[in-house]
Amino acid sequence: MKRILKYIRPFYFYIAVTMLIKFTGTIMELMIPRLLEIMIDGAVPDKNRGLILLIGGAMLFCAIICVAANIIANRMSAKSAGGITLKLRYDLFDKIDRLSARQMDEITVPSAISRLTSDTYNVNQLLARMQRLGIRGPILLVGGIVITLFMDVKLALIMIATLPVIAGVVYFVTKVSVPMYTKQQGILDNAVRVVQENITGIRVVKALCKTEYEKERFHRVNETLCETERKVGSVTAITNPASSLILNLALTAIILFGAVSVNNGDVKPGVILSFQSYFTMILNAMLGVTRIFIMWTKGEASANRIADVLELEEQLAVEEMSGGDGDEDAAIEFRNVGFSYNGIVNNLSDISFKLKKGETLGILGPTGSGKTTLVNLLLRFYDTDEGSIYIDGKNIKSIPYEQLRKKFGVVFQNDFVMEGSLKNNIRYFRNINDQSIYKAAVNAQAYFIDEKEGKMDYEAAVRGNNLSGGQKQRLFIARALADDPEILILDDASSALDYRTDAMLRRAVAENYPDAAKIVIAHRISSVMNADLIMVLDEGKIIGLGNHSELIENCEMYRNIAKTQMNLTGVEKGG
Repeated sequence: MKRILKYIRPFYFYIAVTMLIKFTGTIMELMIPRLLEIMIDGAVPDKNRGLILLIGGAMLFCAIICVAANIIANRMSAKSAGGITLKLRYDLFDKIDRLSARQMDEITVPSAISRLTSDTYNVNQLLARMQRLGIRGPILLVGGIVITLFMDVKLALIMIATLPVIAGVVYFVTKVSVPMYTKQQGILDNAVRVVQENITGIRVVKALCKTEYEKERFHRVNETLCETERKVGSVTAITNPASSLILNLALTAIILFGAVSVNNGDVKPGVILSFQSYFTMILNAMLGVTRIFIMWTKGEASANRIADVLELEEQLAVEEMSGGDGDEDAAIEFRNVGFSYNGIVNNLSDISFKLKKGETLGILGPTGSGKTTLVNLLLRFYDTDEGSIYIDGKNIKSIPYEQLRKKFGVVFQNDFVMEGSLKNNIRYFRNINDQSIYKAAVNAQAYFIDEKEGKMDYEAAVRGNNLSGGQKQRLFIARALADDPEILILDDASSALDYRTDAMLRRAVAENYPDAAKIVIAHRISSVMNADLIMVLDEGKIIGLGNHSELIENCEMYRNIAKTQMNLTGVEKGG
């Protein structure tokens, strides 16, 4: 909890007021048994009706103040805990959003989700209940002991003797359960991952008749999670029964000893009655304190997981660059770029090329050759291990994120459709007017929009389930074109389009976005053959770089792809 203390500091005064109100209510609660003793041993034997009514009124007043104070304090604690959690969750989301893709690979998406949800919930519950039980429990415990010592030392000592035993039980449970809760949250991450994969790929699962397999896979991870929860529960479950047993044994001893004392005339009946009330308070307070320790262990484990993310250093910070500027005439320049996802096997090696404004770079290569990795580096989702990347002559590490990524219009392989109108899907919360949105849709060949009921206001379902694959791709392309980007990246963006629509799209982009530098990643020769520069990648290395005619002559892989996809003579004429 110390690692997220800064989120609590702004609420110190508010929490202090909450605790003061809770303190007042608890003191009132402590007064009631004492007043009961005075009434039974003093006012009742004297048959003093006025004093009985006065003491009864005082007891009623204390009860009302106690209830009111507890209600107010509980509401205030919920408000402060909510405010702290709101800020904590926002900063955690913001931090995750600013982490590099490499850091997200290490954390994993399911773990990030569980930290944003279940871990922040655990912290919220700890903060709220600490303000409730954290004041009331200790005050009832200490206050009850002090009052009972004044009432009868011998009876009080019997009760006090049990407290160290209970403290030992709580210490054992706390020490054992903290690492167990941490492990439990890690297993929960795996459960979230399995559920996320299953729900996201539900159509594939059903198409391949793997429903039973996925059920079994979820059953295994769920069983592991339940077994871990059972072990944690079996440890923490020791606390309350053990504490109750010890305290009830002490209560039995006190009642027996008290009965003998009353019979001998050493203690008055009101003292025993009041003592029982205080003992019940102390019992509940002690159990409350043990619950605080249990909540603390769970909350601390979650707080540490949150702090682990918040304390990560940003790997993609904007850097001051001196010297070594790139070619200012080049919209994009890669200079001896090398990169590896795992630090062992190079995914890209010695990548160098230049692309001027208005030019098009086509990229071809087999699966896993590094095509998408090149885009990830250009957008600075990852930093290069070797070499440098320049945009308009500036090293991308020196360009603030907002400025850098506003230059791009990108269509990814696995893009997404959000639930909402087609217009809002294209605009995607950017300040783009309707005219630009319509222009982008026309250039993206998204004429299907005019056939939809409501046209631009037609509501897309979750993940675009009411749109075909080709319609979704054209929607993504319109989104990329809508903000008139300086650099347009189409990562296998026309795979679901027929050849005619693909050709019309390329022609529209070339005519209407002449100043934009374009990168087209494709598997079709027809999609890149008219590019100013074509790059052929294999195992992260450039094995061909030139225009279509040059590669037909000099690059065997390109020539083989061309032969496979179309008549070579026709390709050469088309080039």
